[in-house]
Amino acid sequence: MGDALPSIAASDYLNSAVLMEDFLTGAQRESCHLITDAAPARCAELLRQGEVTAALIPAIEYQRLPHLLAVPGVAIASKRAVRSVVLVAKKPLPEVKTVALDTSSRTSVSLIRILFAEFYRQPAAFHPAPPDIPQMLADADAAVIIGDPALTFDPTGLYVFDLASEWRRFTDLPFVFAIWAVREAARDQVATLDFIAARDAGLQARPALAARYAPRLGLPVETLNTYLLENIHYRLDADDLAGLMRYWELAAKHRLIDEAHPVVWLNPAEG
Repeated sequence: MGDALPSIAASDYLNSAVLMEDFLTGAQRESCHLITDAAPARCAELLRQGEVTAALIPAIEYQRLPHLLAVPGVAIASKRAVRSVVLVAKKPLPEVKTVALDTSSRTSVSLIRILFAEFYRQPAAFHPAPPDIPQMLADADAAVIIGDPALTFDPTGLYVFDLASEWRRFTDLPFVFAIWAVREAARDQVATLDFIAARDAGLQARPALAARYAPRLGLPVETLNTYLLENIHYRLDADDLAGLMRYWELAAKHRLIDEAHPVVWLNPAEG
């Protein structure tokens, strides 16, 4: 019987934990098999390979992977500052010529390419690197880093640019970093999962999650509470969708995806 359960994947970053908590410890804990230790880029790869039924994937990957359904009403997004997705630089932005890109990321590393090409109008060379700020900056003028490592590095002496804030500055739109996606052929397998209920349970669990992650990240509980309550938006509303569509359009313009396909929803009435 257990083999018939759907398998789902998400990173173990604090922001993802809100959407996973119900599946991990709550009412839906026996409804699926979980993979919670994969970076966002790896979650997309697991879905592409058919190793999981659904995954919390970088938003850019919805346009790159075929035959996916998007779950409505749920996302990891930010209305203004996100805090956990940043460009860190050794020098002022106009002097940045080389950028190291966090290998854990797909959406944010595409976003920085769009920012440089479309808005900064500034050429730069990009290369992938593991998420280690000192090592990244040893080989580049700046680095993009995401997730928990972006919350915990020492910013002393560095220029730090919040990428959701930068996106808002130029577009006046929210930014969507990740969405739930389901393999189209596996639609029936996730019929027993309620991603909206999991979102709502996770929203209620934010104080407990902040307390759980505080020792791990070495940050005050109050700081993480504020991050989850004020920096991360989980509902994928109409403004979020407008920001997502704009991002995909610019990704296509700058050849980061072939084209911006319309979204096909898992359950269009939800959200």
